[in-house]
Amino acid sequence: MSKEEFFNLLKSELNLELDDNQKDNLNRFAELLLEYNKHTNITAIKDINGVYLKHFYDSLTLIKAINLFDNISVLDVGSGGGFPGIVLAICFPNLKVTLLDSNHKKSDFQEYIVQNLNLNNVIVINDRAENYFKLGNKYDLVVARAVANLSVLCELCIPFVNINGYFIAMKGDASIEIKDASYAIEFLGGKLYNVCKFYLKDNNDLRNLVVIRKDIDSPSGYPRNYDKIVKKPIK
Repeated sequence: MSKEEFFNLLKSELNLELDDNQKDNLNRFAELLLEYNKHTNITAIKDINGVYLKHFYDSLTLIKAINLFDNISVLDVGSGGGFPGIVLAICFPNLKVTLLDSNHKKSDFQEYIVQNLNLNNVIVINDRAENYFKLGNKYDLVVARAVANLSVLCELCIPFVNINGYFIAMKGDASIEIKDASYAIEFLGGKLYNVCKFYLKDNNDLRNLVVIRKDIDSPSGYPRNYDKIVKKPIK
């Protein structure tokens, strides 16, 4: 997907039009990502057209599932190269975005981008989700893109969500995962609110935005240590 196709598609498919500064920041982000990736592995995508489709456009499809124009706090769990978190911060400056990743190399890259683009609405946290949760921070929206199985993600993410807030898992084919995670969702105080299914433009890859609303507080003691979550998911 070329840059021109990307911006046209944002307008026609997502009803999102960016100003020149936002476009410049995305272009700079893509250039810095590909240059940085030459010495530190951040992404398997090596070309700018792939970055615009599989990272930028894919990240922004989140708008299909939730209003991102409100002044809300967002936590991106397992934020990796900054997708969707940094892309959201560029395109929606009203958002207050926290990037959470346990990988030092990924967090260092995120800081590098935040500094180079002067993004004052982004905080980078290098920590495991279960450790960071102990600080007591809660968010209006928690997102996770291509991180782990949904049952695992629910335990890592739902406790962070404010009451009446949302957790959205950005997935490929998720039908089996959704069924397997149904008990975990309710146990952790959530409710399956919507599943937004579509195909990514240009390559027709299936996408599912699994939208979970937080109705009540999560039980104390959750999330557990990651090893325990993986070995014995909530079922």
